[in-house]
Amino acid sequence: MASFSTSSSRPYHIIIFGASGFTGQFVVEEVARTASEGPKGSLKWAVAGRNRTKLEKVVEQAAGALSMPELKSEVDILVADVGDLDSLAAMCKQAVIVLSCVGPYRFFGDPVVKSCVENGAHCIDISGEPQFLESMQLNYHDQAAEKGVYIVGSCGFDSIPADMGVIYTRDQFKGTLTAVESFLTASAGPEGGCIHDGTWQSAIYGLADSNKLRSLRKKFGHKPLPVVGPKIKRRGTLFYSNELQQYAIPFMGTDPSVVKRTQRYLTEELKESPVQYGAYVGIGGISNIFKLVFAGLMFFFLVKFSFGRNLLIKVKHTMEGSSFRFIFIGEGYTEGSDPSEGKPNGKIRTLVKGPEVGYVATPIAMVQAALTMLNESDSLPNTGGVYTPGATFAKTTLIDRLNKHGLNFNISLFLCLLEHREVLLPFKASLQCCCFQV
Repeated sequence: MASFSTSSSRPYHIIIFGASGFTGQFVVEEVARTASEGPKGSLKWAVAGRNRTKLEKVVEQAAGALSMPELKSEVDILVADVGDLDSLAAMCKQAVIVLSCVGPYRFFGDPVVKSCVENGAHCIDISGEPQFLESMQLNYHDQAAEKGVYIVGSCGFDSIPADMGVIYTRDQFKGTLTAVESFLTASAGPEGGCIHDGTWQSAIYGLADSNKLRSLRKKFGHKPLPVVGPKIKRRGTLFYSNELQQYAIPFMGTDPSVVKRTQRYLTEELKESPVQYGAYVGIGGISNIFKLVFAGLMFFFLVKFSFGRNLLIKVKHTMEGSSFRFIFIGEGYTEGSDPSEGKPNGKIRTLVKGPEVGYVATPIAMVQAALTMLNESDSLPNTGGVYTPGATFAKTTLIDRLNKHGLNFNISLFLCLLEHREVLLPFKASLQCCCFQV
């Protein structure tokens, strides 16, 4: 396994690559804010990118925003460019973990992953692009495993809340969880609605290249995952969600593909029971439906052309003051029940909620993922490779770390179905998950 400790030749626990980008700036601030959580209470880190002047300005801004003037002298600056492979190699040789903030990843991410694998640096990104994530697994998993290098994609809002939310729901369910549906809602900031940059670009490029993604997946040669319990019923393109008390549509982001990859790993490598997954997002009331239909028609037209994709990217907005909430509704078989017989007899509801998705929640998730790897390397998968967040962090305390930083995972109720009657059990932090005979 590639080392998780610094050395004279590899002096940095973390290098933030693409630190002068819009998301990168906030990752810089989050690393500075949480440096005391590094190994033995300290963290040696640096920033990297194409332009030294811009990087210096980012560090200076972080120093001012956090009232930490020492950053200007303590944080090293490295010049590296995805178009200069030698500079990438020189950067990766100095890092234990590279935090890659150079999206869109389908255009800039591959050289970073390749260089990390070849030069023994672990890599974390915040990609919301299924084609990129899955092509990295196809192209680099075996080589990363040989080198003992961990490449972990989608460690931001895409897709830690969803992927770890399913893991959390499974772990809180006392028995065998067989299916989970998630329902995402987002509250608007003062300037209106919001959407995460990764999710937005994932939808744009994912729909534009959907045929390529299907072709890519065929190369894995995967067998269908076994289905435990009844097969999950897929909702319609537009439906009224009783869970949200509003209309909802299928979630177009990367969450479903990431969760499925995690469940495949847990099933095939750890021999755990797979969980089926469906993902949806609330869109509001009836008036929003007409807006959605018009926007959808424009969206599907524009994604077919390069000028349209560029236009869509430019009109995306994110803003302060917004927040998100995932509701996870799961069902399965309680302890002592046989999953091969009868219908599921238990349900569970959990919540994952947090602040603005793009530039608050995403840096928190990314940095806590890195700190978890540095501090809990013994709890990671046995070999290196290209992994999802759930596969990487299922056995770690990442969820506890996220809870301490404003991304909250909570169980809200457990429902037992015994003798055709329902028992709703509200949850408090001090209560254990249980089920009563009626």
